[in-house]
Formats: sequence, C-alpha cells, structure tokens
Amino acid sequence: MTRESVDASIRFDHVTFSRGAERLFSELSVSLSERRIGLVGDNGAGKSTFLRLTNGLMAPQSGRVLVDGINTKVDSSAAMRKVGFVFQNPDHQIVFPTVLEEVAFGFRARGASPASSREQARQALDLHHCAHWETASVDELSEGQRQRLCIISVVALQPDILVMDEPFASLDLPTRLSLMDMLNTLPQRMLIASHDLDLLAGLDRVIWLHKGSIRADGPPVDILRQYKKAAMEQRLLEASAS
Repeated sequence: MTRESVDASIRFDHVTFSRGAERLFSELSVSLSERRIGLVGDNGAGKSTFLRLTNGLMAPQSGRVLVDGINTKVDSSAAMRKVGFVFQNPDHQIVFPTVLEEVAFGFRARGASPASSREQARQALDLHHCAHWETASVDELSEGQRQRLCIISVVALQPDILVMDEPFASLDLPTRLSLMDMLNTLPQRMLIASHDLDLLAGLDRVIWLHKGSIRADGPPVDILRQYKKAAMEQRLLEASAS
C-alpha cells in the first residue's frame, strides 16, 4: 500500500482527465473531509467521472487523487477498499441471483471461505433488518429494495467512505426517504451526486461542478440557492430564444 501525507479523506491534486478528445477536468484541485458531501451539476458536468476518480475506477491522465494518503493510480485496490461505490442502476451492480449470494460475494472476493462469507452476509442483512431477504431471488425485490441491497453489500465490507452516483434517481419519495434514513445511520463518510436538491440540503457541504470545474463550493443552503438561480436563468434564456 502506497501512503503519502494525509490532510483530507479525499484530495484531488491538479487532476487532468480527458474523455476521448474532450478535456473534462484540467488541473482540478479540491480536498474533501466533511462527513456528508453532495455533488451537483448539469448532465455532462463531470459528476460521474469525479466519483469514479475517487476510488480508482478511473485514473487521472495527470495529477493525482489521494484517499487517506493512498494514491488511487498507484494502488487502486487499496483505494477501492477505502471507498465503496454504489451505482445509480442496481442492475449494473447486482450479479448474483439470490440476496445472500450477492452480499456474500464481497467477502469471498477478499479471501473469506464460503461458510464465513455466508455468515458475514447474514450478519450484514440482519444488521439492516433484512434477514428475511436471505433466500429471496433478487428479481423478487422492488427497485428500492434492490438499491438497499446494493448499499448493504457495499457497507458490509466496511469502507471508510461511501460514494453514490444518483442512488435514488428512479425511486419514489417514500422509498427515497426510507433509504436516506438508512444512510443517516451509517458511520461512513459519504459523497453523493444527485439531482435531488432536497436530499442534498441536509448534508454538510455541496460542490457544484460546471463544465469540468468547480463553480461553487460551500454550505448547501448557499450553493443550492446559486444552482437553482442559474437553472432558472438558463431556462428563461432558452425560452426567450425559442
């Protein structure tokens, strides 16, 4: 494990990242240390790429991303142990046919025996009041239950940081509120990209990404007000041009 000096949970240090011919980030630097951080921005602003850079799913072309001092480009495996990732679509994350197999997979991937993996999976399900799902087929679960399963599978491995990319995008309001209640009980630090501004309003900090750079960064009440104002102004401009 490669360690460097630690001054924040996640640090982007002059990060440059291109997607094909498009330069998405150029010399981006930011430190993330708050317990709950939100990420907003229009589609294409770079939110998903930002999240994937935090744990080594993507690597910068230049600069570095540090997770508690671990350089994600040098030791992506160690970074992935530190940062658990929950995808927007459960179908992109769930790979096994039953709930117990899905939760147990992470433990097996880390070298636990089949019996130990199943027992740890049972404990994780019980901890989150889902022990009755153990033998269920994942196809029997609702969309919200499948997303809850994804979160349980990730946090069962006890990452220090939980990163989520639009985790509640396709869920109704009661399900979103239920899942947010669950997240609020977790000890992990969190980085959440979402268009659900009400969800982000209760966090500690919000970062607004715009065209690959940080347009604003600070308390949610200030950043979300600015973001809403800009969206309204853009809508008025488009309406006047049509």
